[in-house]
Amino acid sequence: MEKGKEERKVSVRVRAADMPLAMQRRAVRLAFDAVAAMPRLDSKRLALALKKEFDATYGPAWHCIVGTGFGSYVTHSVGGFLYFSVDKVYVLLFRTAVEPLGHPQ
Repeated sequence: MEKGKEERKVSVRVRAADMPLAMQRRAVRLAFDAVAAMPRLDSKRLALALKKEFDATYGPAWHCIVGTGFGSYVTHSVGGFLYFSVDKVYVLLFRTAVEPLGHPQ
């Protein structure tokens, strides 16, 4: 460890999940790395990064809410829900079904 630098222990906790373990690990790792790299939390940037990564990797209709305090009530697709924390940052990542829009006749 370098002089003057303290090693900081980061607490990661899965609060609720309906998601395969590999996907959970990916989400937590992305959030952990992003929080560690930000001198100050940028909730919108973190939410966008997680949403874009999950849309690109697992298909569309992922939604992400990030903050230090919020309430929510959401409906999600089976296997597409994760609520976790990295220190005092809470992340809600969930997927909804995408249905093609019918064109009016």
